[in-house]
Amino acid sequence: MSTWNRTGPVVVEVDGSAENLRIVDYASAEALRCGAELVLVAPYSAHAAVSPMMPGYSPKAPAERADDALRAAVAHVRHRDSYATELAAVAGEGSRVRVLAHAARKARMLVVGRSRSRGPERLMHAHTDLTLASRAGCPVVVVPASWKPCLTDRKVAVGIDGTALSDEALEFAFGTAAGREGDLIVVHAGLPAEHAWNDEDPDHSWISRADHLLSETLAPWTGKFPNVRVTRFLSSRQPAAALVHESSEVGLVVVGSHTGALPVDPVARRSVAAMTCAVAIVPHHVTATEHEGSEQVRDARAGRSDVLTP
Repeated sequence: MSTWNRTGPVVVEVDGSAENLRIVDYASAEALRCGAELVLVAPYSAHAAVSPMMPGYSPKAPAERADDALRAAVAHVRHRDSYATELAAVAGEGSRVRVLAHAARKARMLVVGRSRSRGPERLMHAHTDLTLASRAGCPVVVVPASWKPCLTDRKVAVGIDGTALSDEALEFAFGTAAGREGDLIVVHAGLPAEHAWNDEDPDHSWISRADHLLSETLAPWTGKFPNVRVTRFLSSRQPAAALVHESSEVGLVVVGSHTGALPVDPVARRSVAAMTCAVAIVPHHVTATEHEGSEQVRDARAGRSDVLTP
């Protein structure tokens, strides 16, 4: 069941660093654009680390540091936007994922910063962001620490695959593009299975089928958002590579992800890890019909027998 509240607040993570204030700026701009409340959340651990090399040093308690970070973030937002944005600040004890997911349970979006890590560690952080989106139930926007407002913020790209996984991602992408009075690029990438191993398609029939799929998928949304200019982009590249390529030309890339106990989509994980711009992870809430269909497919692939083996 979906917990995404389309009219809820914008929630942003606060960690007290100077770079984090740019993430707060991004969230503040989103809240101001849609007239939503901005909720600042600072997760903290109950136990502070004490260095044996500095026995006489008594660091502040984690709760105090979280409160200091929130006060600094509130002052920053007030200095930037005065009282144009309604503000709330919350410090939460516990793991980062648990505290943020709980704070965003009725949010329209959750904004967090991107890790500066590289290599396999970057993939691990992307995995955590996808898990956070699944638990929060609302779109999670991962923003680079180097983000600054620019004209490319008005361009949004979204990846679709022709399945229900794209439904909420398309809704979020169209709504964001409309709110920014910008353009939307719809990316459909990857050769179909029958052409993945050869190039013998003289009529390029897969292009025609992909274009037809795009037309059917976009029809409800182009009617609802007539002022959003849509560009269709078909690519034979792998989906993750196509989305990363688009990320250098837009301000936001939107990808869909599964919720619940389903495994993390490797395409979404690679896309989130490699993006050069902000990326919105929009969870898809699987319906009972979809769940039943996925179980049937899984059973067929497993080739279950009627004989039970203890």
